[in-house]
Amino acid sequence: MIVCLAVVGHENNPLYIQSFTESDDALKLHHIVHCSLDVIDERVNNPKKSSPTINEAFLGLLYPTENYKVYGYLTNTKVKFILVTTDLDIRDADVRNFFRKFHAAYVDAVSNPFHVPGKRITSRTFGERVSTIVKSFGLSSAS
Repeated sequence: MIVCLAVVGHENNPLYIQSFTESDDALKLHHIVHCSLDVIDERVNNPKKSSPTINEAFLGLLYPTENYKVYGYLTNTKVKFILVTTDLDIRDADVRNFFRKFHAAYVDAVSNPFHVPGKRITSRTFGERVSTIVKSFGLSSAS
């Protein structure tokens, strides 16, 4: 189950962050997202230590915690997508597919002529589309 999803700008400014939990874990999840930015920077700036395919947008598993797994995705404009999930037995192919759909929704949101680049994404349509993608991710990983 996806518990948090974030879009972080190229200057590490939060553009969109959404928690999908009923409990009061929002602050903890925001902290996990913030900590994952260091891991992304390390992978991008030190390509020798990470995988040889640095041109790949999908960064894979950034780090696991006791209760969560954190995945990353880097666009060609250096915008970072961060996914926090409670599924400990998730396939990379499912996460890649999720990020592809999410990236398409992000591109549509920032292509809106009324969106100011570098500012928070406040589009209600984007939020609804993200909710649909998150719900479909839960269904596809359960089968």
